[in-house]
Formats: sequence, structure tokens, C-alpha cells
Amino acid sequence: MSTRVELHELPRLPKRREDAHKGEFGHVLVVGGSRVFIGAPCLAAMGALRSGAGLVTVACPESQQPILATKLTEAMTLALPEGAPGSIGRAAWEPLREFAVQADVIAVGPGLGTHEETKALVQRLARDLDHPMVIDADGLNAFAGQLAALSRRRSPTALTPHPGEMGRLAGCTAADVQLAREEKALEVAMRAPRLVVALKGAGSIVTDGERVFVSATGNPGMATGGTGDVLTGVVAALLGQGFDVFSATAIAVHVHGAAGDAAARRTGQMGLIASDLADALPAAIEAYRGGGKRRTSRRASSRLMRRATESESESPDA
Repeated sequence: MSTRVELHELPRLPKRREDAHKGEFGHVLVVGGSRVFIGAPCLAAMGALRSGAGLVTVACPESQQPILATKLTEAMTLALPEGAPGSIGRAAWEPLREFAVQADVIAVGPGLGTHEETKALVQRLARDLDHPMVIDADGLNAFAGQLAALSRRRSPTALTPHPGEMGRLAGCTAADVQLAREEKALEVAMRAPRLVVALKGAGSIVTDGERVFVSATGNPGMATGGTGDVLTGVVAALLGQGFDVFSATAIAVHVHGAAGDAAARRTGQMGLIASDLADALPAAIEAYRGGGKRRTSRRASSRLMRRATESESESPDA
């Protein structure tokens, strides 16, 4: 039987020492991007930076590196060999393996695309690198129908699917997932002892197969492209700062939703975009650190679960 975890039971974010330096707060390696979806890894990088990562490097297709370097001021970039034009290819394995010794956590998937060489590379990264890993978007699609391969990972792994991606992992439809959100999330998370699932949507669910956290933050304005990429970066940043995978994912989901709520209060829900959410993250994180409004009411959780079950939309996250 699963155990409910309330917000106040999650660890607080520690205050930084006066003599702290960037090397203490984790180096996040984001592997993502393609010719069509170059904005996604940028948003993941900003999510990580706004959540306290000491260093962030984005590894992307070689042809897209100049664009990324122009868009990202604070993050570094790594150009990778391509398979299909504008897509990371199999030959990227060796430079990624060599660079990974510098990284503390790897986020795989934002904007990758679904070229066969790219999928093969993702599968090898998950199999042969022992880093904590966050897998999202096309990183998850590389394992459609191959969930057993993910369950064999020996290192902490966070999956952040929307209902469509969850359905592809679990072998069902997005509608099936929406009708039994918690059950589907538990079913996938129970496949491995170090696997955590964050099923995005109204009342996002985080579970490691035993514990369940249901977020009471977030709003329909977050149903816009890129917000899920920001979440990937937040989870990765917290993993890189030493939180266990369940706590990192649950805290990330909470502050990500709280940032979305703050952004919606400023812009309105209809005009909210993913970069608004990323900009609101620091204040949301400080509010969590300070303990303000930390407790999730059972009534709010129940209301959100009803909304999630009744929803017919695929996801409020991209």
C-alpha cells in the first residue's frame, strides 16, 4: 500500500554558506535539442540555473550550437556529432561519455526529436552512464514499449512524463492514464527501486512506488509549450545539489507549480509562457525555503485529484 507524503514532510532547502562556491551546487548536463526544437534545452537550462545549479552545460547537435550559445548567457554548450541533419547521432556517445565525468546529473530529452540514431544514443546513455538522470520528452519516447530497459538502471532516475508519454511507457492510451493517474504512476515507478515518476497534469503526482506526493500548485496557464522543459531543469538542479531522487522531484514539482501560479498572477493564465515561469522560480524557491504556506491540505489534494481524473486534456505541461 502506498503512503501519502505531505509537503511539510519534504526536506527544506539549506541556507548557503558565506564562502560557498559554484562547484558545490552541482554541474547539470542537459542533452537535448534538434533543428526543430532548439528552445526546449534552453528552457531546461534556465530551469536548472534558476533552481540553484552551480554549472549547466547543454549538449546539442553541432549545427545548432551557435544558436544555443547566442540564446544562453549563463550556460555552457557542447557541440555533438549529428546523424540526420540537425539531430544528435550515435557518434555523440564518445564525447558525451568523456564530458560526463565533469557532470553530477544528466537531463536527457528536451527537444531531442525521434530520429533512430538519437533514440539509440538515449538508450545507451541510460544503460552505460551511472549518473543520476532526469528523462523527459523524447528521452522518454526512446523507451516507448521498452520500460524494462529503464528499470535496469542502477542510479537514481526521475521520469517526468505527461499523460501521452506515460501511456507510451505503460502500453496504454493517454485517456487510460487520465482515468487512473495514481495507479499508472505507481505501476511504472514500482519497476525499479531507484525510479521516481512525476506524472504531470492537474495535481501532478510524484511516486517512487511506495510514497506518493500530490502537488497542490499549478494552473491551466501552464498548458503551454516549454513548461515541462523547465521542470526537467528544476529536478536536475535539485538532484545535483544532493537531494534524494524522490525529494528532488517532489520539491521540484511543487516549486514549479508555485512559480506558474505566481507568473499567472502577473500575466494572466492565457498569456503565460514558459520563460515567465522560469523567471518566477527564484521567488518560489525562496518561499519554499522559508516555509511559507508549505502544508498541502488534504482537501486541496483531493480536489486536484478529482480534477486530474476528470480531465480529458493530455497535459498542462509541454
